[in-house]
Amino acid sequence: MPVSVLLDLAQFRELEAFAAFGSDLDEATQKQLTRGERLVELMKQPQFKPLPMEKIVTVFYAGTKGYIDKYPREAVAKYEEGLYPFVENRFPEIFSGLKEKEEITEEIENKLKQCLEAYDEEFKDTI
Repeated sequence: MPVSVLLDLAQFRELEAFAAFGSDLDEATQKQLTRGERLVELMKQPQFKPLPMEKIVTVFYAGTKGYIDKYPREAVAKYEEGLYPFVENRFPEIFSGLKEKEEITEEIENKLKQCLEAYDEEFKDTI
């Protein structure tokens, strides 16, 4: 799992505990809590159905870069479910590039951004 995801989740857990005391939270803290909630949802996988690395990298890239922040937590599973076929059909070079390179190169990252923006245009009308 990428280090940034682990750090984001650790910060989320800290903020979540702090927020439980009911204090007023600034906008940046609220955004961090929102992102953390979405990342926790992304970590849920069906039992005995592990995802391939390229799918995990793609969906966590979307989660850590804020592409999912605008959607309700309940929509995260639907987002993820639709993302994989979208990538396979419209941007297959992302999955093949991740399999081959085993890292997010600048070229793959540019394709990921393009893909996630295009997916956002389609997905936002489904919820």
